Amino acid sequence: MILKIAVLLIIAYLLGSIPSGIWIGKTFFKVDVRQHGSGNIGTTNTFRVLGPVAGSVVLFMDIAKGSLSAALPLLFGINFGSIHLTELIFGLCAIIGHTFSIFDGFKGGKAVATSAGMLLTYNPVLFIMATLVLIFVLYLSSMVSLASLCTFIFVSIVALTIHDYLLATIAIILTIFVFYRHRKNIRRILNGTENLVHFGIKYKHQQH
Repeated sequence: MILKIAVLLIIAYLLGSIPSGIWIGKTFFKVDVRQHGSGNIGTTNTFRVLGPVAGSVVLFMDIAKGSLSAALPLLFGINFGSIHLTELIFGLCAIIGHTFSIFDGFKGGKAVATSAGMLLTYNPVLFIMATLVLIFVLYLSSMVSLASLCTFIFVSIVALTIHDYLLATIAIILTIFVFYRHRKNIRRILNGTENLVHFGIKYKHQQH
């Protein structure tokens, strides 16, 4: 059983490590997204560099990495005493893989989409609520970074409100980590120089 758990945790890490943006860019566009835009391998930079189709595929893949990894214990009958705890541990392995990918020199993305995938498996209803919050903030601000940060705060607050202290603990830790990964974005938000996506009220206002 210990060997089985170790192998599955490694699989979860390797799933999370898949650098979707790099692989999609190099395979179909002959472009390394790390050399363009913000240099990030995640969804936003892929949208900016390669377009909406590639960006959507990377988003789906990054969410799927977290969701499938969190589901591994259910698929293979692993339980650390609480299936919810087990899902979160496996999901965290995928998030670690995503942000410190063995396929990208132990660098990676900012953990947003893969965290969303973990939440999708753990609590689908909260995932839908969080998605709506992200879309709403994105519509108001036209900033993916701000929308992502607000969504992590939202999940942390909701988890505390519904007394899911296990999720709340993980969500708060991830919120701190995501804020750290977005520290440059936060400075640009405060300075009014953050990049806008071609969507939402702020972008339309800027165009006029």
